[in-house]
Amino acid sequence: MSVLIDRDGPITIVTIDRPEKRNAVDPDTAARLRDAFAAFAEDTGARVAILTGSSGHFCAGFDLGAVATTRYNPDGPGPMGPTRMLLEKPVIAAIEGHAVAGGLELALWCDLRVAAESAVFGIYCRRWGVPLIDGGTVRLPRIVGQGRALDMILTGRPVTADEAHRIGLADRVVADGEALAAAIELAKQIAAFPQNCMNSDRLSAYRQWDFDLRAALAHEAHAGALPLRDGAAAGAKRFTGGAGRGGSFIMGEEKR
Repeated sequence: MSVLIDRDGPITIVTIDRPEKRNAVDPDTAARLRDAFAAFAEDTGARVAILTGSSGHFCAGFDLGAVATTRYNPDGPGPMGPTRMLLEKPVIAAIEGHAVAGGLELALWCDLRVAAESAVFGIYCRRWGVPLIDGGTVRLPRIVGQGRALDMILTGRPVTADEAHRIGLADRVVADGEALAAAIELAKQIAAFPQNCMNSDRLSAYRQWDFDLRAALAHEAHAGALPLRDGAAAGAKRFTGGAGRGGSFIMGEEKR
């Protein structure tokens, strides 16, 4: 099996497991990744997913050995797997080693990226004339800005974890070997929040790109109506009762 799926309470962990290819994705692996995240989306007990790779590498991109035998359909799913899916729940990338070419695009698809100190990002496919077709030219500028994205897109150069953190490509940098553990800890923190409200805010942040400013603000206002009605009063009551005082983000902890 080229994709492994594990559970840790409300956390689903999806691991690309092709160590002999540095976790490069072939068509079968892409299909398994899509299936894994479709199952996560339907699982009411799963709140946050983590995407990672086995044996010290995140993903080296699309398996170039499979290019000649693969028919690309621009109207179909992304060749790397889930990259044209917009889930209603968050996904965190836990990155050790290389996240390059299509592997970078998989990392960009995730909401947050936790990177090990020696992790490397880059558009290495620049050398082989393989284009970005899994969201790289769309998500990278939105995350790091147009100028920095073009620097990576045009040069294909490697970007270290330290630089990735500085430009906003990596959200957390941790010691080597600790990316998955740190991502699980982060996922559990996110899973503990009231989910309807958080996921509504998350989708509004993504969907704002579909509108001009006025329409985006209107969309946010309407999207927030249901979680405001269903959950905000209960949350406010918990706060006035003492929960969360002193800035605590540990759900259920009271500080008076």
